[in-house]
Amino acid sequence: MTLLTSKRAPRAQAKTHKIRGKVHLREHLMGWLFVGPFGIVFLAFLIAPLAYALYLSLFKKQLIGGTSFVFLDNYTKAFTDPSFLSGAWFVLRFSLVAIPLQIVIALAMALILDAVTSLFARFSRLMIFLPYAIPTVIGAVMWGFLYSRSFGPLSDVFGLFGAEAPDFLSSNLIFYGLLNITTWQWAGYYMIILYAALQGIEPTLYEAARMDGAGKWQIAVRIKIPLIAPALILILVFSLIGTLQFFNEPQILRYLAAGTIGTDFTPNMYAYQQAFALANFNYGSAISFALGGVVFICVYAFLFITRKRRSFL
Repeated sequence: MTLLTSKRAPRAQAKTHKIRGKVHLREHLMGWLFVGPFGIVFLAFLIAPLAYALYLSLFKKQLIGGTSFVFLDNYTKAFTDPSFLSGAWFVLRFSLVAIPLQIVIALAMALILDAVTSLFARFSRLMIFLPYAIPTVIGAVMWGFLYSRSFGPLSDVFGLFGAEAPDFLSSNLIFYGLLNITTWQWAGYYMIILYAALQGIEPTLYEAARMDGAGKWQIAVRIKIPLIAPALILILVFSLIGTLQFFNEPQILRYLAAGTIGTDFTPNMYAYQQAFALANFNYGSAISFALGGVVFICVYAFLFITRKRRSFL
C-alpha cells in the first residue's frame, strides 16, 4: 500500500506541474494578446522611424559621388555648426527662465486652489487648465494675432492711453513673447498635476500642524511643498524635455515675425529646414539625434542629482 502511494505521488506532482505550466502559458499568451496591438504600433511608428533616421544620420548624400558612409561626421559637423549652436544656446537660455516661471506659477495656483473649497475654485481649475486643451498651433496663431501691431487689439488698447503698444514680435521682445505663450499653454497642465498631488496628502497632517500653532504659510512651505516633491520633479522633467524640443510656437510665429525668427531659431526648426526644405535628410537626422542626446544628458543629470539628494528642496 505504501509502495503504491509513493509511486502515485510523483505522477500527481508531475500532472499538477503540467497543469500549472499550461495555465501560466495561457496567461502569458493572453498578456501578449492585449499588449500586441500597442507593440505593433509602437514598433511601426516609433522604433522603426527612429532606427531609419539613425541609419540616415550615418550617411551623406552628394550630387557628385552619391551616398557614402561617413559614420559620425554629421554629428561632428552639427556640434561645430554655428546655426545649431546658436539655436541650442537660445533654447538653453529660454529653459532657464521658462521652466522656473511655469513651475512657480503652477505651484502658486495649486496651493491657492487646494486651500479654497468652493464652486469658484472648481471653475478656476477648469479655466486655468483650458489653455492646455487648446492645440498649440491654434494658441500660437491666436497670440500672433494679439501681438500684431497692424491688426491686433494691443495697439487700440495702448492707444487709448496715448501710448505705443510693445512689439512682441520684434527681435528685442520675441523672447518674452514666446515666454508668455509657453507659460500660458503649460502652467495649467502642471497645476493639475500638483493639485492632484496635494489632494493625496493626509488631512490629519494639517490638523496636527494647526494644533502645534502652524499657520497657513508654514503648512504650505513645511508640509505641502516637501510632500509633493516627487510631483515637482516630474513636471520639471516634463518641462525640461518639452522646452529643449521647442518647435511649434516659433515655427508658427515665424510667418508673422518676418526677419525675427529664422529657420535656425531653435535646433528642431533647423533640423526641419535641413530635412524638408533643403532635402538634406542625412544632416537633418543627425541634428535631431544630436538634440536628443543633449536632452537625454540634461534629464539624466537632473535625475541623478535629485536621486542623490533625495529631493531638490
